[in-house]
Amino acid sequence: MAQALVAHPWQGKRVAYFGDSITDPRNKASKTKYWGFLKEWLDITPYVYGVSGRQWNDIPRQANKLKEEHGDDFDAIMIFMGTNDYNNAVPIGEWHEEKMTKVEYGHNYVKRMEDRMQRILSMDKATYRGRINIALDTLKKMFPTKQIVLLTPIHRAGFYANEKNWQCTEDFKNRCGEYLDAYVESVKEAGNIWAVPVIDLNALSGLYPMSDSHAQYFKDKDTDRLHPNDLGHKRMGRTLMYQLLALPCEF
Repeated sequence: MAQALVAHPWQGKRVAYFGDSITDPRNKASKTKYWGFLKEWLDITPYVYGVSGRQWNDIPRQANKLKEEHGDDFDAIMIFMGTNDYNNAVPIGEWHEEKMTKVEYGHNYVKRMEDRMQRILSMDKATYRGRINIALDTLKKMFPTKQIVLLTPIHRAGFYANEKNWQCTEDFKNRCGEYLDAYVESVKEAGNIWAVPVIDLNALSGLYPMSDSHAQYFKDKDTDRLHPNDLGHKRMGRTLMYQLLALPCEF
């Protein structure tokens, strides 16, 4: 008996990609981006909105542009963001604010008002978690039926473009005293808070530019181990292709 072939759930779909320079088609570190490999392998039509240098607070703008250009005529959204928030020392912040609120409570068929502590999502645009909350609140309201997938920032080593853009390796804390890890972990936490799947590219892609042996996956071993080259993007694309097998693209 012939074995039935399982179709890839993302085959032939239309996917919007939000992000920064690693997603930006104008970035010259690679000729083919991870989304380009997914187009080649899975025939995914990419709608790309990533812009170099952008941070999580740019996601609502990218979402509005997607809405203007395609309405609801697409299948899913991927967000690959966070490395610039780390580099620009955006404070991590809190997911929630708390306040005492009166709430109606019933017990033994008797209703009464009680004072209870209530948590409210923080919408502080000056913090990393607040920015993620704002972005996902925007997307959940704008595209309630669409699949949204978060990608964690990959590891990063030095990026030395010029004296005005000199970025240190991830083993240093940023100016607000945080390592890159905190920004990666927050994206993972956002998955549970907002009920969206997370693909941990930081771990699963295997890309580790802190090691000289992995300089081959990035633009330049001496000046740019932040932006993956074609080999690096191919590795990310391959990782995504297999991880996406476990996720529906449409509902």
